[in-house]
Amino acid sequence: MASNTAADDNEVAHEFGLVRVYKSGRVVRPFVAPPAAPGLDSATGVDSKDVHLGDYSARLYLPPSAAAAAAKLPVIVYVHGGGFVAESVASPNGHRFLNSLTAACPALAVSVEYRLAPEHPLPAAYDDCVAALRWVLSGADPWVAAHGDLGRVFVAGDSAGANACHHLAIQPDVARLKGAVLIHPWF
Repeated sequence: MASNTAADDNEVAHEFGLVRVYKSGRVVRPFVAPPAAPGLDSATGVDSKDVHLGDYSARLYLPPSAAAAAAKLPVIVYVHGGGFVAESVASPNGHRFLNSLTAACPALAVSVEYRLAPEHPLPAAYDDCVAALRWVLSGADPWVAAHGDLGRVFVAGDSAGANACHHLAIQPDVARLKGAVLIHPWF
């Protein structure tokens, strides 16, 4: 019995390019880069932190101008791409992009870490994004409460993240959104 289990753990059942699923159920994402840690970005001065919220989490980005700002900052709820199967808030390219975006706007950004397929098939990612948006709109996080203007909330995302943002924008209970930015949407 143990030899079959070992064989199943090495035998590929499905190869999807970004995702490899073994007969044992093990999932490997061979092209995912090592994660970028949150913290102070020396190039932009943006500070970031991770907040764990049960099934999903979020990475918040606060620009250096936030402390001296006379008014609260707009809030960007960002959803990463990756075909709903890859990438994360800790992907180096996405992390760099959000540091740059947050500093340039300036805005407070919240990047959603949704559950990935195939381990968590859709609509899990949509559910996580809706829950994250509701969490942001509640002002429960100290950074959001102190620095975010909840009257100026935008959703933005790339690829599958843009798809999720479309889903967020059509939710009946998120009328407070000021806009949506869909970057190369994947539908």
